[in-house]
Amino acid sequence: MALREILHYPDPRLREVADPVDEVTDEIRTLIEDMAETMYDAPGVGLAATQLGIKKRIFVIDLAGDDEPSDLRVFINPELSDAAGTQTWDEGCLSFPGGNAEIKRAATIRVRALDANGQAFELEADGLMAVAIQHENDHLNGILMIDKLNPLKKRLLGRKMSKAQAASV
Repeated sequence: MALREILHYPDPRLREVADPVDEVTDEIRTLIEDMAETMYDAPGVGLAATQLGIKKRIFVIDLAGDDEPSDLRVFINPELSDAAGTQTWDEGCLSFPGGNAEIKRAATIRVRALDANGQAFELEADGLMAVAIQHENDHLNGILMIDKLNPLKKRLLGRKMSKAQAASV
């Protein structure tokens, strides 16, 4: 396993749309392990392959609390459906370090995907799990949380990220 570099906004690679995974190989499983290690190290609750500059339709999520055992979930080639209701959540993103924003999303969703072994599964999600799945799936489609904001909030978050990037150079 290895830590990988997380791309930060406004890196243009974050806008690239991911390609489907044709087959779950050992190389894909190694990528998933690296993604999980990178997410935990960051620390975060989700990470999409596109945030690492890898155009594969894969994301990982772990919503377990600090005092709970890991609950890593792997989503390969996810397909979302049956979105219903709305909820607003204060979201952060590993590609927007230190930035967060209130984002409106579906309250419940259904997702169909493959797991790390290539086995198909279906999950109905609500609450934070629904938010995390939608957030990470957006990354696979080149959509960022800043795209969900009104123009004023978009400018404020963009400025905050530009200042953070300038300070880290």
